[in-house]
Amino acid sequence: MMPDLDGYGVLHLLQRTPELANTPFMFLTAKTERADFRKGMDLGADDYLMKPFSETELLNAVESRLKKATRLQNQAHQKESQKPGYQEVFQELFEKSKTNKYKKNQEIFSEGNYPQYLFYIKSGKIKAYKTSEGGKELTVGLYTSGDFLGYIALLEESTYRISAQTLSNCELLLISRNEFDEQINQNSSFVLQFTKALVQNNNYKADQMVQLAYNSLRKRVANALLLLKEKFISKEEKQNFRITITREELANISGTTTESLIRTLSDFKSEKLIHIHGRAIEILEEEKLKNMIN
Repeated sequence: MMPDLDGYGVLHLLQRTPELANTPFMFLTAKTERADFRKGMDLGADDYLMKPFSETELLNAVESRLKKATRLQNQAHQKESQKPGYQEVFQELFEKSKTNKYKKNQEIFSEGNYPQYLFYIKSGKIKAYKTSEGGKELTVGLYTSGDFLGYIALLEESTYRISAQTLSNCELLLISRNEFDEQINQNSSFVLQFTKALVQNNNYKADQMVQLAYNSLRKRVANALLLLKEKFISKEEKQNFRITITREELANISGTTTESLIRTLSDFKSEKLIHIHGRAIEILEEEKLKNMIN
């Protein structure tokens, strides 16, 4: 019976707000009709105290509801902790796989070939790219430790639509096609975790590629540098980030010509946004690069 919004409306709004949806909710009301009580409980209230009530009744009700909420929360955490995690789900598959080491600029697989393995990156950096009829490369994805690679062709039972090449020395786990198919068909936990990993990676990649496509030249180059940092930064590189990459590769990631990229990098260097050490590029002013994009 509050003005503007009654208790039923408050409960409805709380339930629609994720961070508040599990908050214990009690009605304190002068409405004593059974229909009112039933309506409140049906909406999901935890208790319904009708006036008049004593302080003891109120405190006992609050204590009871908080204990119940804590118990339910603990049960939920226990169930969550019992679920097999990322590493546990993939551990058996990893143990059955073989490990290959690749040198920088080495081809992992090529567009048009038939897949034999699912690749899991233990260490290193990899780019995925497509080649146009004119022979120009277009970078379509960046991958690093913890990422899977080559799964689309396996799932579609088709040839690779992209090529993959290392940007640094890499160590990969090669999971056989038969082992991958067996997990997909028989292990629901594997399917769930694998799908989560792919969705997270694909959403990230899609957002970055859209930004690269629509930004101006300076924005595209700035965004490409920040993309490389976000994807490839190591725990040791907490300050300035440095990556060794050819100008052709960076131009492909930026979606521009090599000549335009070199001019833009020269401008960034003059503005003290970056420092160039041979083929290595060091980011000096990350915030200014971000402001350029925003």
